[in-house]
Amino acid sequence: MSANEAKWKANQEKVAFLKQFPGLLGSWDEATGRTVTSVTAIEQSDAKVLIFDNGTFAIVPPPAPEPKQLRDGIEAAEARLRDLYPEAYREYEALAQRDREATRTARMENILGAIHNNLDDIPELKDRIRSLVKQWNS
Repeated sequence: MSANEAKWKANQEKVAFLKQFPGLLGSWDEATGRTVTSVTAIEQSDAKVLIFDNGTFAIVPPPAPEPKQLRDGIEAAEARLRDLYPEAYREYEALAQRDREATRTARMENILGAIHNNLDDIPELKDRIRSLVKQWNS
């Protein structure tokens, strides 16, 4: 075996051991009911080591969820968080409603703009729109 192959094999064995290191959590479910007892910085990294009360640990990146993850997480945990942060949930709901209304208005403007911009190129569009309006009114 060449020196490079030996180096590769040694590295693979080391990584396999690290992935099975005693106490390393394999999933967040394993942390259920545990209390974080310390947060340890990793030099030259934004990641941290979370150590739990039973000696298990997890290595985690900094919390920087995407907006969809933030929304889904805040909504999923609402039953546990609403009593702690009622004003924040009220504000979130108001902002979400404003966003829904702005989305609806923007869609309507896009549809009306598309109709307006295509009337000259598609003369039968007016007749199709009139027909649709008649169907809706009957």
